[in-house]
Amino acid sequence: MEMKNEYTNGEVTVVWQPRICRHTGICARGLPAVFQPKERPWIKIDGATTDAIISQVKLCPSGALSFYLNADKPKV
Repeated sequence: MEMKNEYTNGEVTVVWQPRICRHTGICARGLPAVFQPKERPWIKIDGATTDAIISQVKLCPSGALSFYLNADKPKV
């Protein structure tokens, strides 16, 4: 079973897949106001703008972090 954690600010949702994560720290060094590995929950989604979060998530080398815009998600 695939485990995913989702964090949203209302505009964007960040999806973290811990089994894929390689813990390189790129996210924490690039956007420390949002990605705080020593805290729980470790993603503080309100710590930066949506654009800044998207830009940093795109740099994740393992693909453990991804995102979707909430406006683009189909309503069920």
